[in-house]
Amino acid sequence: MELEGLVYKSTGSWYVVQDKEGNFWNTRIKGKMKLDEDISSTNPIAVGDNVIFDEEDTSIKTGIIKGVKDRRNYIVRISPHNKNQKHIIAANIDQALIIVTVDSPRTSTGFIDRFLLTAEAYYIPAVIAINKIDILKPKNKDILDHWVDMYGRAGYPVYPVIATVPSTIATLAEALQGKMTLFSGHSGVGKSTLINQLIPGIDLRTYKVSGWSGKGQHTTTFAEMFDLPGGGRIIDTPGVKEFGLIDFEKHDLAHYYPEMRRLMNKCKFNNCVHINEPDCAITEAVRAGIIPVDRYLGYRGIMDSIEDKY
Repeated sequence: MELEGLVYKSTGSWYVVQDKEGNFWNTRIKGKMKLDEDISSTNPIAVGDNVIFDEEDTSIKTGIIKGVKDRRNYIVRISPHNKNQKHIIAANIDQALIIVTVDSPRTSTGFIDRFLLTAEAYYIPAVIAINKIDILKPKNKDILDHWVDMYGRAGYPVYPVIATVPSTIATLAEALQGKMTLFSGHSGVGKSTLINQLIPGIDLRTYKVSGWSGKGQHTTTFAEMFDLPGGGRIIDTPGVKEFGLIDFEKHDLAHYYPEMRRLMNKCKFNNCVHINEPDCAITEAVRAGIIPVDRYLGYRGIMDSIEDKY
């Protein structure tokens, strides 16, 4: 019997799928699966995919996936096993939330910017949650204020939170209602703690950040989706050390910065890359303080990291 369902968990070889009746099935792919979409990835199926599968053993609810329905969208990163290939993080999502920390562990703005750029490239709204604001030293509180201002001016919703204090996450929780949201961030930033607060009783494992290294341990091994009370879903992903960009071109990079995109039509040259060109609206905005210097320097750094293609 042929069924349709939603992928809730991916382990690389098995996929947990919920059918339309609410039953969960352990499913797998038999042989190689060719997708209609023009995308080369290390994983043909991702959490959030709507799939078609055949029953294999109804007594233990196992099935064979035979197809993936058209995706509304998806978001990718460089495969952790092959830098020349894509890895689909999730599909059919409404927004992508990056959870970051100013300290314990420190999240670099380069990591944040790469995540935001990828979300922009795949037309997925991005949201930023800054966790552990209660343990910040005075110098780090200035960094927090700077991040809130810099990314807020770019147009991103920014939520400073304390994942262990429910009252601080109330506004963020409202922004998640009724939506499918990807959760991403470094290990140790409090992703699992935040999800435990948002979904009482789920009891995801959490680890403290190592005191000697300042880094977290991986608590999530595979991508997995959870239902939110009141509506909506969260897709929890393994902690990411780096967020490498793939298939970005230098001349397109500024289009994925909302604050630059709003001004670039005022540049003198249509092919302006906002470095040394005369009458550049972007560099003028940086000098005027409209675009923060740090954000622009991050753009220059990413620009330098993109290989020229001839």
